[in-house]
Amino acid sequence: MAGQKGEKERERAFYENGGKLHEKLIASCNGRPIPIRSYSCEELLRATNNYDPSHIFHRDKWYNGSFEGRMISIKKYSRYDKNSLFTDIAVSAKMSTHNNVLKLIGCCLEAQVPISVYESAANGSLSGRLFNVTSDHDGAQQHQREPLSWQSRLKIAREIAHAVSYLHTAFSRPIIHRDIKSGNVFLDQNNVAKLTDFSLSISIPEGQTHVEDVVYGTVNFVCPHYMVTGYITEKVDVYGFGSFLLELLAGQSKWKDLFCNPDSFDVEDFENDKFFFAINEVVDPAILVGEEGSVVWQQLQAVLRLALICRKKDPEIRPNMVDVTKELRKIERFIL
Repeated sequence: MAGQKGEKERERAFYENGGKLHEKLIASCNGRPIPIRSYSCEELLRATNNYDPSHIFHRDKWYNGSFEGRMISIKKYSRYDKNSLFTDIAVSAKMSTHNNVLKLIGCCLEAQVPISVYESAANGSLSGRLFNVTSDHDGAQQHQREPLSWQSRLKIAREIAHAVSYLHTAFSRPIIHRDIKSGNVFLDQNNVAKLTDFSLSISIPEGQTHVEDVVYGTVNFVCPHYMVTGYITEKVDVYGFGSFLLELLAGQSKWKDLFCNPDSFDVEDFENDKFFFAINEVVDPAILVGEEGSVVWQQLQAVLRLALICRKKDPEIRPNMVDVTKELRKIERFIL
């Protein structure tokens, strides 16, 4: 009887979740829902060795797994908010063709809370690399791996900027991510950056300049204008991306100091004697070793200036993400 009851519950969950997801996919994809592979609960249990804690690679919800000889990443949603959950799946499906978005492979709809299956994020989260910690199977924090080089960080910045630009410009209704940060960027086996977690994403209606909603996001990454007005435009992501650039620059050693006093630096600092002080105060020392006076030093100056412009309080002063991407390409090639 217990087995029959469990089977009926799974069947009920499958049809209920499938219906809601289908609606969200149709709404998101202009009536042409993207086909998504369906996984059973048993298949994902086998893929993760019964969700063995040693398979966790990011916080308490992302697992490494293996299915049919292929490495995969499995997301178990910790928050029971099905609206944001289905938004995450639908936008991930829509964005899966982009090389800098973690590709959605499928999902398990027969679980009470659907489980998503993605391509492998073999090198874990960017936050784990920047802040040099990973979770072991007991949840303790262990220091591992060398810090990311400056060129790696600059490449990641350009790749994520490109993904966000695509969100804003590729569709008739621009999509705003609302939570761009290192914890929502993963690295594949080749250290290609992959944007993920679209659970807070929202679309701007066609013909409109903004959409209104309650304030969601992460402290220090949320646009001040959005916090006051509830207005969401592409410039909300630009502000968040500016904070993301500061994460890449600051790393573990400078991040907390920087955001304890976020108004310490402004773009004007680069027009006077404060520049060298600002770089030394903001940038991860691991980047600066042996780089004084080099091309890297000038790239750091340019990226820090860009980050601060992106974080300007007035949204109208901030660039759009297409221009941010172009600027990062120039900085990476050192055509300044």
